[in-house]
Amino acid sequence: MPERLNKYLATNLGVSRREADDLIASGKVLIDDAKATIGDKVLANNTIKVDGKPVKPAELIYIALHKPPGYVSSHKRQDSTPTLYELLPPEYRNLKTVGRLDKDTSGLILLTNDGDFTYQMTHPKFAKFKEYEAEIDQPLAPLHQQIIADFGVELTDGTSKLGLTSLDNTRKKWQITMSEGRNRQIRRTFGALGYTITKLHRKTFGKYQLNTLPEGSWEKLDKA
Repeated sequence: MPERLNKYLATNLGVSRREADDLIASGKVLIDDAKATIGDKVLANNTIKVDGKPVKPAELIYIALHKPPGYVSSHKRQDSTPTLYELLPPEYRNLKTVGRLDKDTSGLILLTNDGDFTYQMTHPKFAKFKEYEAEIDQPLAPLHQQIIADFGVELTDGTSKLGLTSLDNTRKKWQITMSEGRNRQIRRTFGALGYTITKLHRKTFGKYQLNTLPEGSWEKLDKA
């Protein structure tokens, strides 16, 4: 069955579809030694080359990691701050994170070499819900709860609206649900109203759940 070339490249090179389109547009991709164009489709018996090297079907890998606080989501250390890749065996350190968690946020983060999977999990049009547990430095005023949950808070990159469920009577501990993934969105949303997030922990991402995976540990997943 024919498959779009950009999807084939995304899947087997671990890049996004946009990055795959950029490769095609640059003239670096060949189908049976003919220059490919954006929109091309490929069959199983086609030979695909990028920069003259054949693209072989990759073993698709999906990892769930329980990220501790204090680790960055990049391949390189930031000064002395460790990277989450140090928690993985060497053979998985070339995987890409599906979105990011900031240094101080703990919990579930996914890694893969499947660019198409990353696209489906992170593009806003797919609206993958994420669930967090958060603690703030002072009780959340009922008016501010209504603003965050019902009206949204205006940030520099648009309105931020979050689902909120109180976890205790202090009004400092909250379950937060969201389908967006803007940089530090939860922290900025509360910060705009004068609150500081003192603890932030992601429990779910789409259908994937942290469950009882210990902090600092990882496990391979079945995409299905």
